[in-house]
Amino acid sequence: MTTVHTLTIDGTEVAAADGQTVLEVAREHGIDIPTLCHLEGLSDIGACRLCCVEVRGSGKLLPACVTRAEEGMQVSAHSELLAEYRRTIVEMLFVERNHICSICVANNHCELQDLAQDLGVDHLDLPAVHPDVGVDASHALFAIDHNRCVMCTRCVRVCDEIEGAHTWDVRGRGLAARVVTDLGTPWGTSPTCTSCGKCVQVCPTGALFEKGRSVAEGAKHPRPFLPYRKLIYEQGPRS
Repeated sequence: MTTVHTLTIDGTEVAAADGQTVLEVAREHGIDIPTLCHLEGLSDIGACRLCCVEVRGSGKLLPACVTRAEEGMQVSAHSELLAEYRRTIVEMLFVERNHICSICVANNHCELQDLAQDLGVDHLDLPAVHPDVGVDASHALFAIDHNRCVMCTRCVRVCDEIEGAHTWDVRGRGLAARVVTDLGTPWGTSPTCTSCGKCVQVCPTGALFEKGRSVAEGAKHPRPFLPYRKLIYEQGPRS
């Protein structure tokens, strides 16, 4: 017998099945909470912190994607505090790498760009870090531009949990953290990569892209990645 919890989100009384997260319950009831690292079908890790909410009685903000709904919870998903917190996170994501939207393959198809627009981030007050990061275009079909990476680790999780290859992983900490293939092996020489393209499709920005795409052509299709296979790539990159 399924246990049902009653809680409130932004003053609206909602019901949650036992084990559901606050994010799942909110979306079931049409309450939008911004996310970046979350993707339905993958495990949640609470990395981006954009989905953090206020829970009465808690002394800190809690990530909705990994916080289980409980009986009597009083959750605030939208407030001035949360809006400012989310704007700051988005601004930090921009300044931590080298994001130049006008020349990016994912321009107008980028979740980070969409979040900036939704949250009103139209300028950056924080000083840019300008890290010295590169591009690995050694793969025959795909490339990774670390300048665009936001360390959401969607690529790591989809490769591990869905494809089962575990080609991708994370190396380093803090500002030095990078997603890498096979402990730093160039992507094109990876012995584990199956060229399925799942990592490219789930990437929220222009960090992972299909070769042959020009500016603003990098539309992603993350939702149907579960049945996604490499059939469309058998003929190689687009000319």
